[in-house]
Amino acid sequence: MHAGTQCIKEDQTLDEAARMMRDLGVGSLPICGHDEKLHGIITDRDIVIKCVAEGMDPGMCTAAELAQGKVTWVDADTDMTTIVETMGREQIKRMPVIHDHRLVGMISEADLARHLDDRQLSRFVEGVFARP
Repeated sequence: MHAGTQCIKEDQTLDEAARMMRDLGVGSLPICGHDEKLHGIITDRDIVIKCVAEGMDPGMCTAAELAQGKVTWVDADTDMTTIVETMGREQIKRMPVIHDHRLVGMISEADLARHLDDRQLSRFVEGVFARP
């Protein structure tokens, strides 16, 4: 898990999100509201496909505009087997980690690759990448 994850605020623009991703060396950011609770996740791909390719201005479009659907997350004390199963079932590559209703970190596919045994990693890859 990457602890101390930085959020993009829901009212910040997508060009700000892109600069944060560049500066942090990440491909996604959690979207947090003014209540400091998780409202979604935005990826670099979201910015390109849902904003730029649609002819929208990333300097005018906010992170909240791309925060769609439900947010899947795990509690900080969730065991690795459950995390892998959840990420596979939901076909997600990044998992927010919550403690006391606050975002405390993110688990990425790179984290899993470093810490899972071959069997667990195979289940993750099959769940996230091999399903139609």
